[in-house]
Amino acid sequence: MVLLCWLPIPLGSNRSWAWAILEVGVFGLASAWLIAWLLGRMQSTEPFRRARWLLGLMAIWLVYQAIYLIPLPLTWVAAISPEAANVHALTLSFSSDAMWPLALDLYAAQVSWLKSLAYVLVFMLTLLLVTSRDRVKQLAYVWVLWALVIAVYGILLHLTDVTHNWFGTVIAHGPQASATYANRNHFAGYLVMTLSIGVGLLIAGLRDRRATTWRQFLAHLLEWLFSTKMMLRLTLCILVIALVSTHSRMGNTSFFAALLIAGVIGLAMSRHATRGTVVLLVSLIAIDIFIVGSWFGVDKLADRIENTAMVRQVSSGGAPTGEESVEARLDPSSNGLNMIRDFPLIGVGPGAWYSAFPRYRGPELERFFDYTHNDYIQFAAESGLIGLSLVGLIVLWCFIVALLAQYRRRDPLMRGIAFASVMSIMAMMIHSSVDFNLQIPSNASLFMVILAMAWIACYMDHHSSPNSRQDS
Repeated sequence: MVLLCWLPIPLGSNRSWAWAILEVGVFGLASAWLIAWLLGRMQSTEPFRRARWLLGLMAIWLVYQAIYLIPLPLTWVAAISPEAANVHALTLSFSSDAMWPLALDLYAAQVSWLKSLAYVLVFMLTLLLVTSRDRVKQLAYVWVLWALVIAVYGILLHLTDVTHNWFGTVIAHGPQASATYANRNHFAGYLVMTLSIGVGLLIAGLRDRRATTWRQFLAHLLEWLFSTKMMLRLTLCILVIALVSTHSRMGNTSFFAALLIAGVIGLAMSRHATRGTVVLLVSLIAIDIFIVGSWFGVDKLADRIENTAMVRQVSSGGAPTGEESVEARLDPSSNGLNMIRDFPLIGVGPGAWYSAFPRYRGPELERFFDYTHNDYIQFAAESGLIGLSLVGLIVLWCFIVALLAQYRRRDPLMRGIAFASVMSIMAMMIHSSVDFNLQIPSNASLFMVILAMAWIACYMDHHSSPNSRQDS
């Protein structure tokens, strides 16, 4: 939990030294668990065993990523990816016995593989360490409360119009709330995942009690006002304020769309839904939009959504001085489609978008793009349609498991966590169509925790504890 709390702080861990800390921390935790397992101090959990086929698919993904690192004869490279062989032949000294990797940027592929390994281990560690209902609650509450700290920090910087240097990056917080992220959209993605967990906790705490007298009604009302559920609801209100303050169009759209759709799905699939669940979902949408949003800039957000065709203003240094339109984000995505046409099956190599982009940069682009602003195109361009299919299957599998948990489970906590997984996965898939949250180590790692929680919600036994053995 300490590591997960640290990840958003250094610019979403999107710096080489920051993601190195992530990798060292995850590899250390995994090694410690393995040593404890060898000594008989740890055992696998039921969700971990149930996810063994998915872990096998993740292993295939890691092997697939490792293939890019292996030097191959140029004739082999030409057979697998003719365009990659052409690039190697143009940029490197050619000889008949030359050995070249499939990746156009070998260093970037190595960095990407280590990140992928860390993400898979985050998924595994969540399944192995979250071994009881108490630990599920601890993980969820620590996540939400720490996000509250970051959200308050981001709101205060935004309201006071502060511009300061954060880990070597100058961030202007006046136009929008960015908190500890260099990009407000990634802060919005972090908040949406947190809000999903918070809504899941609220659903888990619902009790469908009906008052038959005014005395019972007042007693229930006072009990609710002084309960942890009220504190959690106030926390979610502050998180929504921070989300609206980011002025992230797709971040806010993905949150409200995912909340609405996940609510409808949850009510349709759950055999144990209560009247309180309906009231809660309606109140979340109504209060967040019409009360909190009206005080903290939802009108500005609506103007940004309406004026998505605003012309970009670019400073002499190449950084945008005005708002970036949705059309501006589509420009690198369209260039990415050209890249996919040249490298359809295996792509240019993990992490190689940055190196390959200049070749496809059109004259309409006035500045350089590190990412495509579209996770789907990013994965397809770098790892090919094969890689995109593997990643998509992993996410889809976890989504189906979360839906299965909502349908099967009677435990309110597990139903709430399943709802959080469904909502968060849907929100991230919507947001990924115009942004690159899954390229940011902090958000990608936390998303892996979300995927793991779907399996925990579906297969954790109601009476499980850290020391119990569940072999059934």
